[in-house]
Amino acid sequence: MAIVSPSLLAADFLHLDSELQMINRSEADWLHLDVMDGVFVPNISFGFPVLEAVAKACRKPLDVHFMIVHPEHYISQTARLGAMMMNVHYEACLHLDRTVHEIHQAGMKAGVTLNPATPVAALEDIIGQLDMVLLMSVNPGFGGQAFIENTIAKVGRLRRLIAESGSHALIEVDGGVQADTAPRLVEAGVDVLVSGSHVFKAPQPEEAIRRLRSLKRQ
Repeated sequence: MAIVSPSLLAADFLHLDSELQMINRSEADWLHLDVMDGVFVPNISFGFPVLEAVAKACRKPLDVHFMIVHPEHYISQTARLGAMMMNVHYEACLHLDRTVHEIHQAGMKAGVTLNPATPVAALEDIIGQLDMVLLMSVNPGFGGQAFIENTIAKVGRLRRLIAESGSHALIEVDGGVQADTAPRLVEAGVDVLVSGSHVFKAPQPEEAIRRLRSLKRQ
């Protein structure tokens, strides 16, 4: 079964507590939190005051995705939230090996995100240290974008790299994950589905989560 990590970016922030209670009741495995700084990506989302409030109310493991410059400056602060996964962009980390090591030292799992134009081969020398790789299937910065079709082939390339290296990294995909793309992603080898609008804008969000979670590789 697929791991489902709904993206809070698509939630109704005027009623954030009720949205989090829905996540707690649902079959969601994790909660995906997109932190944007308006520098690395052309948008600003939320920072640690919101993250701290979410951490108090949410009973699901926190999957924190930093779309910011210098994410290494916030490792200890993220660990104090009780975050399960800290995910940083390959493109934002000058010393990626050091950053991954420090995330592990802080007691969290380490994920690395690749933008759509960054090849999976960029991770050859570090894939064995990673707990997860997040492939962006849209250009990062805004929700509701159309799915980039090349992501399916990219998942296959990443799955081969993981198998050849002996890595145990999970594959996560974020962007345009909905009813028609999710089954294809899981079939291609994706372990974790990040879904924002498809979940939070659905008439029955808990049912949307359940359907995503029921997907299996054939």
